[in-house]
Amino acid sequence: MPTTPSTYKVIGLMSGTSLDGLDIAYCHFTKNTKGWSFSIEKSSDVSYSPELKQKLKNSINLNPVELFAFHNEYGAWLGKQVKIFTERYDLDPDFIASHGHTVFHQPEIGITYQIGSGQHIANASGQKVICDFRTNDVALGGQGAPLVPIGDLLLFHEYDFCLNLGGIANISFELHQKRIAYDISPANMLLNYICGTIQLEYDDKGNLSRNGSLNEELLKSLNELDYYKRSYPKSLGFEWFQEKMLPIIKNTQDATENLLHTSIHHIAEQIANAVKQTNKQGSTLLITGGGAKNDFLIETLENKTHSFCKVITPTKAIIDFKEALIFAFMGVLRERNEANCLSSVTGAKTNSSSGVIYHPS
Repeated sequence: MPTTPSTYKVIGLMSGTSLDGLDIAYCHFTKNTKGWSFSIEKSSDVSYSPELKQKLKNSINLNPVELFAFHNEYGAWLGKQVKIFTERYDLDPDFIASHGHTVFHQPEIGITYQIGSGQHIANASGQKVICDFRTNDVALGGQGAPLVPIGDLLLFHEYDFCLNLGGIANISFELHQKRIAYDISPANMLLNYICGTIQLEYDDKGNLSRNGSLNEELLKSLNELDYYKRSYPKSLGFEWFQEKMLPIIKNTQDATENLLHTSIHHIAEQIANAVKQTNKQGSTLLITGGGAKNDFLIETLENKTHSFCKVITPTKAIIDFKEALIFAFMGVLRERNEANCLSSVTGAKTNSSSGVIYHPS
């Protein structure tokens, strides 16, 4: 009887809602009697051209035919980037695991859609591909998000909380022997939007926001949004941000620095509330994602959590590529037909081993 392999070499692909580029991570995973171990062997951050970035940003407004065409085009582009990456480092991965780029995420009506055709990735790269990790969970009545907590549970279990500061801030933790995770609030999605109004891509190290002042009225309006009163499982998408949060920002007449400063306080307060309500005193909070490089956001968060939680920022590789790493790991679990979507996190009827497999032709 064949034995299940215990070592895997996988390329993980991640494109987040903050639109800062494609993360590629070539990872090794090993399973032994003590559990899983991992290493990030090679990595690359591929910036989007202004044209591709704009097209991704506008993809939510494309008509169905244009969207399907772009789905295929973007998949071919992803495959080409992987081929360049593998040839540069002379890699021979077992397969690619791709998150894709989220266009629609409305699980309350049974919809989640990530573009980046798996067949096109496979054909352009010459590699087997596992992708579309969210659809099955939504079909099972779940939120289809967050998905990273399976990696937090099996790869980063030494931390009490795992916080990702990407376009959206999401958190993962153990409570009553169950993994709990949910989207807390917009993060870089909000900050980068405000920066875009003055033709900046992002606020480098939070220097602009640091020089701003708190707008109490704006902070109150943001904190009173209904989403923050809902219990988990819950998740956020760009549609919610566009409909609920953007009008508040657009209707606030204030300096950019003040809008950023206040938004930082809003994000930090929502994260602090999420951690505090678990009543885990003296806990550790691992922070990854692009927002971990925003010094003012991290300092503000430390100030709001220091009495009950220690904030930890890991190595640059983990900060930058943790999501790509975990989607690579989700591919491994799918390959082994083991659960990679947790019903305790998403609210689905059951745990599932999700992901669709494509072979090059």
